[in-house]
Amino acid sequence: MDVWNDLFNAQLSIAGHTIAWREVVGNAFGLASAVLGMRRTVWAWPVGIVGNVLLFTVFTGVWFANPQEHSLFGQAARQVFFILTSVYGWWAWNRSRRGRAHGAPAITPRWATAAERTAYLVGAAVLVVLAQWVFAQVGAGWPAPRWYYWTDAWIFVGSMLATYAMARGWVDFWLVWIAVDLVGVPLLWHSGYYPSAILFLVYGAFVLWGFVVWRRAARVEAPTGLGPAPSDDGRSLVG
Repeated sequence: MDVWNDLFNAQLSIAGHTIAWREVVGNAFGLASAVLGMRRTVWAWPVGIVGNVLLFTVFTGVWFANPQEHSLFGQAARQVFFILTSVYGWWAWNRSRRGRAHGAPAITPRWATAAERTAYLVGAAVLVVLAQWVFAQVGAGWPAPRWYYWTDAWIFVGSMLATYAMARGWVDFWLVWIAVDLVGVPLLWHSGYYPSAILFLVYGAFVLWGFVVWRRAARVEAPTGLGPAPSDDGRSLVG
């Protein structure tokens, strides 16, 4: 047990800042999951789950005696949602892969339809308002500025939306990740979660690349059956 405790609590120091190795390793799994997701490989989901479990223990710092002086409730909560959504994505991509040639991508990307896009944008706006209020109540004992809870809520909701959209095979999910990164990098750096902030910067460049790859695939490949195939302007080609 001492060996496991030592590994769990292992830390390193970078430029005078103490960082948990779990944060570094968890983010490495997250990046690996993103790469596999861009390649449309089913393994993206279980690899991501491992990273989510590790990062949950990082962002709930007050429970696990992490180097940071506070927790990020939205960041911690989204890891739980990631795990749940990853189970769905794992199932959906496995179902889509059946009957495909060996070595073929698990899914064919498509744009969300106009109705789907309207639904997720309205839903996200409502959830951001609700989440920031919840986070403010949970963290009421910590004197954080109000903007802190709004940014944490946006990262939480945006990450949920992006993961769900990835599970559905929507090209839109890359654009949602860009919006999350624009808020996530400043918040994580401000809060002392430096490996996560740096990873978000790496994600920024990677997401642009992934968007180009999926957009091209949506144009040239046939739909998978996960939903109606839209044209480039987002309108359904079915019905």
